[in-house]
Amino acid sequence: MTYQDQDIEFRSPEEIRDFQDGRLRVAIRYLAECSPFYQRMFRDCGIDPARIRTIDDLSLLPFTEKKDLQLHNSNFLCVPPHKVIDYITTSGTLGDPVTFGCTDSDLERLALNEKKSFECAGVRPGDIVQLMTTLDKRFMAGLAYFLGIRKLGASVIRVGNGMPELQWDTISRLRPDTLMCVPSFILRLIDYAEQHGIDYRASSVRRIIGIGEGLREQDFSLNLLGSRIREKWDVELFATYSSTEMGATFSECPCGCGGHVHPELIIVEIIGDDNRPVADGEVGEVVVTTLGVEGMPLLRFRTGDMSSRITGQCGCGRWSYRLTPLVGRKNNMIKLKGTTIYPPAINDVLDNTPYVVNYVVEVRNSFAGTDEVVVRVGVASQQPFDVIKDLKDRFRSRIRVAPIVEVLSPDDVYRINNPSDNRKPIKFIDNRHKK
Repeated sequence: MTYQDQDIEFRSPEEIRDFQDGRLRVAIRYLAECSPFYQRMFRDCGIDPARIRTIDDLSLLPFTEKKDLQLHNSNFLCVPPHKVIDYITTSGTLGDPVTFGCTDSDLERLALNEKKSFECAGVRPGDIVQLMTTLDKRFMAGLAYFLGIRKLGASVIRVGNGMPELQWDTISRLRPDTLMCVPSFILRLIDYAEQHGIDYRASSVRRIIGIGEGLREQDFSLNLLGSRIREKWDVELFATYSSTEMGATFSECPCGCGGHVHPELIIVEIIGDDNRPVADGEVGEVVVTTLGVEGMPLLRFRTGDMSSRITGQCGCGRWSYRLTPLVGRKNNMIKLKGTTIYPPAINDVLDNTPYVVNYVVEVRNSFAGTDEVVVRVGVASQQPFDVIKDLKDRFRSRIRVAPIVEVLSPDDVYRINNPSDNRKPIKFIDNRHKK
């Protein structure tokens, strides 16, 4: 029997559905027995957990919100504290970060998830992956990548983020074939190489796996960021989507037609504005139920991310459903001059404007009560043209409308991006007064 025959992702949609129904029943029993939060939810809502037997039955249950994790964080833990091997934090909606406790079993699950994701992107035993993300600061991602590469049997180089000089020195010395990083950092690497006479096109790198930023449009063509990288560097580009809460990664295969779900690790629903599932192919909010998590499993967790689901067989042979590139976050939707846009569309324009060093996007209420968008940009140096006019033209050609543009020094924008009390750089500020 071949690997593809054994892997549930290559089985028929009916087999995948039956498999996930079985995994769901196990997850529901575990929550009913071990989770203080979900025990109370079942009791308060008058729900008999034994009635939840298939994915269709999930609609009988309420959603889990980010604010639930914030307000009742410790009640989600299903094991005694001594079983927690690793503590991870992620940002919450009410200010303080949310803590996740991972058991030894959860770390094994993370390793399996990333092993399968790297395999999906074509990484094989013996390959060398240069990891350009942090393993510290209580982040899950870097640890998960390390565990997955190790389980796969590939080699990992833990360089960390930033430091173009060290990145290129490492590439020269250890000859990795794969880079894993935030895609926009690749443009910094290329710029550094060009300024220092490094022949990056002749390097050992042939594959880049992107995290945290999109590389494709909804039709799977490369977006502006992906196109700029590909124009400069003829490498394979793979986009991924993941989050701490779901403890799973959706990775593209070489076909580049969406991120594949791993059916043994997660169930995904796509929910419309009426809180009911939308048809396959329609955009809605990604709602996840984790499978096989021991420490802090989640049931019908609203991610806030907007995407759609594709169910046909992929060219790689997998039948597991895929997610399209993220449209944006539900709560960040902007209605600018009658046009609906999400911050990633604005970011895409700014990330691909050569003279823009950094930026922050603010959305606020106008005098008339509508959405007003202000883009503050740090510009590299004095430009021989009207920067504001040029940027507005770029916005109109890309998203049909132009926001207010303000030019600041890169240092001023940097201070807005990096407040002293925040772990992650801030590029989007929502100052609307929402009803």
